[in-house]
Amino acid sequence: MKVQNPPKTAWNKNKLIGQKLPLKPEQIWSIRVRLEMQNNIRDLALFNLALDAKLRACDLLKLTVRDISRGEGILSRTQVIQQKTKRPVQFEITKKTKLSLQTLIDHEKLTCHDYLFKGQSPRTEHLSTRQYARIVDDWVTSIGLDKNSYGTHSMRRTKASIIYKQTKNLRAVQILLGHTKLESTVRYLGVEVDDALEISEHI
Repeated sequence: MKVQNPPKTAWNKNKLIGQKLPLKPEQIWSIRVRLEMQNNIRDLALFNLALDAKLRACDLLKLTVRDISRGEGILSRTQVIQQKTKRPVQFEITKKTKLSLQTLIDHEKLTCHDYLFKGQSPRTEHLSTRQYARIVDDWVTSIGLDKNSYGTHSMRRTKASIIYKQTKNLRAVQILLGHTKLESTVRYLGVEVDDALEISEHI
């Protein structure tokens, strides 16, 4: 008689599926203040750069010192080739992010060829996407948010969502995210739904 295997548990059981939420300005402030108070140099630089760069996790974690600096100074703008699309994308590095990156470089004594965010074991040269996901979980839970609603893509979406809400300029957001099609940006931000609800709320 053939023994039946117990039914497999669905991979998405008890998990919220769908796009991860972007952080709101007050949530950004709360996480940043906590990291500053903890003097968490690596995480503060990672948090700030993740917001500015708006990169996928795989691209963010592979950034090296020379990708964001020249000589003794941190660049105000830089460009990287996206792993997924093989297309270049530019991003800004704000004053607050520059300061946290310089502190990280000095503290870790990084050279121009080093990865900015080193791995947590001798086998990995830079943080893995799994390690980064756990770090993001820690950030959001530290301010009382549900980690199932947020993830590494929240960091990519956050500044893009804020820019769209303030300007309604989809083309600008498309360029900043490195999307090839405007339709991808529309779906990514969920702007049609948000805009429809906003209109409905005012009628």
